[in-house]
Order: sequence, then C-alpha cells, then structure tokens
Amino acid sequence: MKRLLLAALVLVFAAAAFAQNLPPGKWWRRPEIVQTLNLSEEQQNKLENIFRTSSGDLIDLRGEVEKLNINLRGDLDQSQLDRAAIRRDAQRLSDARTRLFERELMMLVDMRVVLNDSQWDRMRSQLDRFGAQQLRPRKNQR
Repeated sequence: MKRLLLAALVLVFAAAAFAQNLPPGKWWRRPEIVQTLNLSEEQQNKLENIFRTSSGDLIDLRGEVEKLNINLRGDLDQSQLDRAAIRRDAQRLSDARTRLFERELMMLVDMRVVLNDSQWDRMRSQLDRFGAQQLRPRKNQR
C-alpha cells in the first residue's frame, strides 16, 4: 500500500513539474512541435478543445490565488498581527493553490490522452530542452 501511495505521489509531482515546464501559448499549434510530434489535425483540434474547456476555470482559479495572495500580504503588513486571520487566509490560499494545481493537472491528463506513447516521449524530450533553455542565464541579464 505504501508503495502505491509513493508511486502516486511521484506521478503527481512529475506531472506538476511537466505542466509547469510547458511552453507558453498553444504549443500544439507551433510548427516545430507539430512536426516533431507528428500531430494530426484531429489531435490539434482535440488539444484546442481541451484548452478552451479548461481556460475559463484556470483564469478564475489564478485570479483567486492572486487575490488571496494580496489578502495574506495585507495581513502580514499590519502593525498588529492577527494570527487567526493570517492562519485563515493562509489556509484559503493553500486550498486555492491546490484547486489550481488539480485543474492544471487534469488538463494535462486530458491532453496526454490525445497523444500516443511515442508522441508523449518526444514531447517530454522537447520539454526537457525547453526547461534547460529557461534555466540558462540570458546574455543581457546579470
């Protein structure tokens, strides 16, 4: 039972890391990704529909997280700290982040179903390269 729980946790964290490394925008419409994954028009349309179905929820959930962040910062900026209010707002923020994570994860699961195993493996390789590029320091930044 412990192994099953551990495997499930590893899967959730791996999926979360994967979701956070997705290239911005509609990656399934990028010519280089379409070509690399050999995505069919039908697959692109299915991915588009999943994105459209999810986007409203994700916008609302991100907005909720941002509002709760602002509330918590406001609590912490008070000269007299109200531990109960801080704890309450922190719990609300944690719950909102969990809802956002779960919705992002379910969108990823829905998108994963559209890809065959070979496409998924190539997508993960693309994301590894994309993540490495994101970590490289830019020449103009110090």
